Amino acid sequence: MRVKNQPKSTSQNIPMKQFHSMKDAFIHELRDIYDAEKQLLKALPEMEKKAASPDLKAAFREHCEQTEEQVRRLEQCFEKLGEKASATSCKAMKGIIAEGEDLLKQKDSGDILDAALIGAAQKAEHYEIATYGTLAEWAKGLGETAVKDLLGKTLSEEEETDELLTKLARGGINRMAKSAA
Repeated sequence: MRVKNQPKSTSQNIPMKQFHSMKDAFIHELRDIYDAEKQLLKALPEMEKKAASPDLKAAFREHCEQTEEQVRRLEQCFEKLGEKASATSCKAMKGIIAEGEDLLKQKDSGDILDAALIGAAQKAEHYEIATYGTLAEWAKGLGETAVKDLLGKTLSEEEETDELLTKLARGGINRMAKSAA
């Protein structure tokens, strides 16, 4: 509640645009994930630098390249929908990345940090999986088959990345982190 004569806040708590159709909600969520992917493009190279495991470094590098393609794919979705490719601030990804940035401030690299970085990366992957799964279903419901196919391809890639991170964690990084403690 604002006190009389107090200036309005300049924060980003701007009310969400009212949805008048399912397509409005769909476009909003598409813009949200577009921003999320762009945020990840900035975060992944930092995670790669801090990772100690060569396999984890390679996974972050590969996922960054894949994310660039996913951004292009989202731009194709906007084009097919006759919409301008623009982003809506993704608060969820901002929070996930902020947690990851806290990890990057750790002075020591190594197995424990690698395990924590995998956890942080999987939080981002799970958010993306949930979002792309929803968007693909919505696109199908809206009769946007070509858009659904593009989103489905990205969903599959996100699931594969999550599986790779789990494999790295189970394949030794978690065990080495536990031994290093």
